[in-house]
Amino acid sequence: MIVLVRKALLVLGLPSVLFALWWFASAGSTSFYFPPLSEIVAEFGETWTAERWREDVLPSVARLGAGYAASCAAGVALGLLIGRVRWLFHATEPVLEFARAVPPPVLVPVIMLFAGIGDGMKVAVIISGCLWPILLNTVAGVRSVDPVQLDTAAAYRLGRFRTLTAIVLPGASPRIVTGMRQALAIGVILMVISEMFAAQSGLGFAIVQFQRSYAIPAMWSGILLLGCLGAALAAVFACVDRAVLHWYHRQRTEEA
Repeated sequence: MIVLVRKALLVLGLPSVLFALWWFASAGSTSFYFPPLSEIVAEFGETWTAERWREDVLPSVARLGAGYAASCAAGVALGLLIGRVRWLFHATEPVLEFARAVPPPVLVPVIMLFAGIGDGMKVAVIISGCLWPILLNTVAGVRSVDPVQLDTAAAYRLGRFRTLTAIVLPGASPRIVTGMRQALAIGVILMVISEMFAAQSGLGFAIVQFQRSYAIPAMWSGILLLGCLGAALAAVFACVDRAVLHWYHRQRTEEA
């Protein structure tokens, strides 16, 4: 129990201090663009009603979930294939490095030309950014698997599928999860960016609408909600990480 309390204090300590500093530092603010935090918090409850959650927040989360899930499935599958087939890795490496260097936001106008301005475009934008960290980390993880284990599997004639599930995937899983963690943060950013272009709903759309109508406290409340959403998703991912890679974290703890 004491350990859980200590962890909770470590996790919540710095955010609480920063929130308190913001509260007191902005208490006497008269700036139109930087209102007091107390005013933003008061606006939060009035702005983000159940209807607003249904029309803006939940659609955003649904698009993020669809794009992120598709990126994970495609990135892991392609990464396993490219990482295991040597000639395919050497053939695709320059293309992958080139595609990774292209910032996903600049692809939004191009994706709009092919996918239109509906939900498909927004999901495609998320996929265009989330795919690469998952794919590249999966390839790196597969190629870093201990060759002695692969030789042992070949000597015992485990077969390709058994070798993949029993040796390659467990060995590459820490790098794969790292790529998924990076992709989640990128996905949240692209979710907002995609909703700022020709959208009719979503968190990004709502924040832009508040800004255009000079509803500054409501705009700041949307930014706070977006930060809380990102923190909540990161916390959920950390729990999944601990559950899936419990053996890896236990091994690192023992080594330390």
